[in-house]
Amino acid sequence: MRLAMIVIVCLVMGSLLQAQERIPASYTNLIFNDEGDLVFVHPEEGYFVPPQWPDYPVTYEQMRAVRSGSDMAIHLDFQRDGFEGTLVYGLIPYGDSKHPQPVFFKRPRAIQSGKAVIPVKSELKGKYDMVGWQDAGKGVLGYRVMDAEGMLLYDGRVAFTYDGTFTTHPTVIEGPLVAQLYHDAATLRIVLNEPAPISIQIDGRTINSPKAILHELDIENLEPDTEYAYSVTNGPFMHEYSFRTAPAPGTRKPFTFAYASDSRNAAGGGERNLYGVNAYMMKRIAALAHARDARFFQFSGDLIDGYLLDTGEQDLQYANWKRSVEQYWHYIPFIAAMGNHEALMHVFKDGDAEFSLDRFPYETESAEAVFARNFTNPEQGPPSEDASKYDPDKAAVDFPSYSENVFAYQYDNVAVVVLNSDYWYAPGLRDGWTAVGGNLHGYIMDVQMQWLKETIAMYENDENIDHVFITLHTPFFPNGGHVKDDMWYHGDNSHRPIIAGKPVEKGIIERRDELLDIIVNQSEKVLAILTGDEHNYNRLTIDDAMPRYPENYEPAKLPLRRTIYQINNGAAGAPYYAQEETPWSANVSGFTTQNAVVFFHVDGDSVELEVRNPETLELIDETVLR
Repeated sequence: MRLAMIVIVCLVMGSLLQAQERIPASYTNLIFNDEGDLVFVHPEEGYFVPPQWPDYPVTYEQMRAVRSGSDMAIHLDFQRDGFEGTLVYGLIPYGDSKHPQPVFFKRPRAIQSGKAVIPVKSELKGKYDMVGWQDAGKGVLGYRVMDAEGMLLYDGRVAFTYDGTFTTHPTVIEGPLVAQLYHDAATLRIVLNEPAPISIQIDGRTINSPKAILHELDIENLEPDTEYAYSVTNGPFMHEYSFRTAPAPGTRKPFTFAYASDSRNAAGGGERNLYGVNAYMMKRIAALAHARDARFFQFSGDLIDGYLLDTGEQDLQYANWKRSVEQYWHYIPFIAAMGNHEALMHVFKDGDAEFSLDRFPYETESAEAVFARNFTNPEQGPPSEDASKYDPDKAAVDFPSYSENVFAYQYDNVAVVVLNSDYWYAPGLRDGWTAVGGNLHGYIMDVQMQWLKETIAMYENDENIDHVFITLHTPFFPNGGHVKDDMWYHGDNSHRPIIAGKPVEKGIIERRDELLDIIVNQSEKVLAILTGDEHNYNRLTIDDAMPRYPENYEPAKLPLRRTIYQINNGAAGAPYYAQEETPWSANVSGFTTQNAVVFFHVDGDSVELEVRNPETLELIDETVLR
């Protein structure tokens, strides 16, 4: 009877679907109910499972606050009914140092019914006016929001002028960030709290950007390996920074770049949890990278705690991550990639079981789309898994975009290829929830793999590139914390994506070997795989002698014709994982659960590895990779 009822319901839903957002054909057992909610229909029993909804999430829009001024104060309205908490605040002394930060005043203010008042005129005067706003008639305040339990939620900024009354102005709340850097160009990213025009002054030129919230500015016709001072002007406010362009391709001058991943929040209080982010550790890591003159920083996944249901809450956690390293991002690029904790989901709870899938519509609500909205990464990657041999409807969008989450870039004689091993991610697949479908944690799907193959071939034929690094969130060979999944699943090759109700042909270990064939056997230049996911640092030497298959493995085994390395650094602040026993444990060195930042020192044909603890500066590991 239940199955018959489902058939009737589905027929009724047919007319509703025309008015609803289309359910991707890559999923199964999903419909819209009479209220327009997406529901899961149990494929055997026929009963409905309603979606889970966020419980009044804290969002980026709320924390940015509606700002206004009066004759004595600046007023913040967080537009959040019943919100009680604490606000600390202070002036930001631009020009006092290269990395100015708010200097918080000694007395906090209460947030009551979602509103707070900053008494600038009565408190931030005289000896507390270190920016001279009383004389200049303008300044920028920093503020920190804490909830009633003391959890840190957001660090914001508000620009103001004063002529007897305080007036708030459009404020740069993100940036400027050196988003992309080339030998002859750069891209800057700037976000305001409200639409306004801005301008960039650089190299005797002024580049104007029209009224908007997000400004992405391409600066072209620059000289290689040259330091450029630049300033950002919005209204009456102007601040100065600088960046150095990359050397011309093939110059082969010595340089250093840095690597880490996994900075989601941890225990311990304070900035170790700035609403989803271990901001304390990221600040330490970024400061050390800048002090060591790293020319760029690759960060590959689990930036935030994530696994969220609301795009505004996801935006807030991303904003907190960006703010944690922003003072150094003014000068060097921080290139972010996706991990499993970047998941943004539809979630269904069936009894004690909970399963989830990538949110759609994919163009606006998928984890991939929200990630792309929050970062300004290169866009030359593959389009999506649409049009693959598994695509169930080639006339429609059935998969999210790869735009800005799969890409490659180069700096002098180094190329970095960024993959997404949590694309179209369905967390429940690992535990057998196959009724809806999705992609497996750690699985690189067909179109992305073909793009990788073509990209590696391109770099093999590029005489200016000597070293290629592949980076993705999940290790090929896990060692502590994710032996149960990544590209191993305790040696169970049966795990694979489910598309339109059908499993794909190749299992996870077979796909791992296909990837290894591309980057090891079809390449001379790939030096290392840079991974995270496991919250530790370790270095794995991958060669043909290394055991890498379970007992009684039936598919063909791949011989490896040369040696490469897997450098795992998921030690950027997330809770630690200890080492586990694996077939390849003898090939692991340098394992530590201490926080770590990896430096690669590139000098022509040579690459040296150095790993440091960003808290103690202690040397963790060092070796010559090539």
